[in-house]
Amino acid sequence: MFGLFKKKKERKEVDFNYDSIMVDMHSHVLPGIDDGAKTPQDSVILIRKMMDLGIKKIIATPHVMIDFYRNTPETIASSLESLKAELKKENIDIPIETAAEHYFDETFEQRVADGKLMTMGDNYVLFEFSFINQPPNVIPVLQKMNDMGYKPILAHPERYPYMDLEQYKNIQGWGCSMQLNTISLTGYYGKEVKKLAEMLIDNNMIDFISSDMHHEKHASALKDALRCSYAEKLLFDTPLKNKLLF
Repeated sequence: MFGLFKKKKERKEVDFNYDSIMVDMHSHVLPGIDDGAKTPQDSVILIRKMMDLGIKKIIATPHVMIDFYRNTPETIASSLESLKAELKKENIDIPIETAAEHYFDETFEQRVADGKLMTMGDNYVLFEFSFINQPPNVIPVLQKMNDMGYKPILAHPERYPYMDLEQYKNIQGWGCSMQLNTISLTGYYGKEVKKLAEMLIDNNMIDFISSDMHHEKHASALKDALRCSYAEKLLFDTPLKNKLLF
């Protein structure tokens, strides 16, 4: 009976945000180009929320996938132009650049060989695996990327349930950085993803953090993540590389 009158757990209040990293380098805020923002107006809503949380620059990374989102530098540039026009109309001043989130599908190795990857900063390339299994040719492709001067970044490594610590270390040993989705720390993607995220942080394996922003639920989770002790550890005790992209 007394359980009915238990005091509601208070939400932890914080006095910091994401201004220390400055750059959100993985987002889907370009309108009408993948599974992120649908319209320029949607994009503006998400960008305002990111700015409210201290983000000073955004690098939009739409999906490049042979089966679903066959984006090219031309389609991405067109969407960016549409977004910038909307931001100007709304008097919003924030630098926005583009790269891509490349899917490690059967065409990825050839795109590496052809030098047709969209990069950010000092030739960094963001890519993602399947959520079901790891491609068999990861190490040869990482070698090829290094040989061609690319700097690979694996997107949201905590979301690949088939990977263990030794596999992460092996990939990182081949010069691949790791980018954590900050909202993973809230349990947004489930308890197992949260556990993997915390393990990677405990082993000092995270190089970049970002929102992977698609919609307003992600924006809310990004704010909630600031209440997580592991987010505080990332922002204050981890030498993150986001600022290198400013």
